[in-house]
Amino acid sequence: MSSVITEPGAADTAPVEAPAQPIRFGVAWLAGLLILGLLLGAGGTYFAFHTAARPGDASAEAGFLRDMSDHHAQAVEMSMIAHAASTDPTIISLSADIATMQQGQIGTMQAWLRDWGLSPTRTQPAMSWMPGGAASVQNGLMPGMATPAEIDKLRQATAPAVDLQFLTLMRAHHLGGLHMAQAILDQTDNKDITWLAQSMVTGQQSELNLIDDLLKKKQAS
Repeated sequence: MSSVITEPGAADTAPVEAPAQPIRFGVAWLAGLLILGLLLGAGGTYFAFHTAARPGDASAEAGFLRDMSDHHAQAVEMSMIAHAASTDPTIISLSADIATMQQGQIGTMQAWLRDWGLSPTRTQPAMSWMPGGAASVQNGLMPGMATPAEIDKLRQATAPAVDLQFLTLMRAHHLGGLHMAQAILDQTDNKDITWLAQSMVTGQQSELNLIDDLLKKKQAS
């Protein structure tokens, strides 16, 4: 909400509207939101998996949860970088949404693995749960993931350059995540995994539409 600023003794002068400032979470606030996401993700699914069949260590479901947890972690990292460096209210809001949503999903995925009695860390090669998935791993990176050099460049960027870099990297990242989520939908009959993967598809596709719109505007400016 903008505030109205008037000068003393200038009652007959039209009020001056102060420009709206983007709402930015401080580091402590954003960290708290991420922790809350983890707690909600872990707590909200605890009882569901006590009545569901528990996939094994080499199952596609376990592989998907482990790989997607790692994939999400990079999205959270990139989003927090952009959130801190951007001055664009839309980028600040989008990056906070991505960070909190995906951190919450990490909490859910890690909780399910623990509930199945499985290690939350990978025990099989990355993407081996998906037919032909191993070929999609390039230099140790799953589909859409940014390279260490790209992350370093993003970390060093300042506004407004950081916005374009973030949107470009996140677009590729979301496309890779969609590829993974759609792949597990073809392989599982686990209702909870299906629900989670479909939620990812719906959410990330919506964010991709926004990212594409923002990229067009920034590339044209």
